[in-house]
Amino acid sequence: MSKTTTVRARLEPKLKNRAEHVFHRLGLNPTQAITIFYKQVELRGGLPFDVTIPTETTAATFDSTDSGRDLVVCKDAKEMFKRLGI
Repeated sequence: MSKTTTVRARLEPKLKNRAEHVFHRLGLNPTQAITIFYKQVELRGGLPFDVTIPTETTAATFDSTDSGRDLVVCKDAKEMFKRLGI
C-alpha cells in the first residue's frame, strides 16, 4: 500500500530529539515509529497504553519526588533490597 498522506505535529524540540534517539536505538525512523503507533491504535481500538489521571496519593508522590523530598537513595540494588527487607 502506498503512503499518500502526511501527519504533521508540533513538538518541543527536546522531546522530539529524545524520542528520536530511542527510535534510533530500536532501529526505527520517526515514520516507522508513527506507523507502528497508528497500527496499534487501529488494532486495539484505542490508545496502546493507559491514559489515566493520577490519584491524589500518586500526584502528591510525584510532587514530592520532583522537588527532591521523601527520596531514599541507595548505592546499589543490594542496599535497596536490604532497606526494603527483601
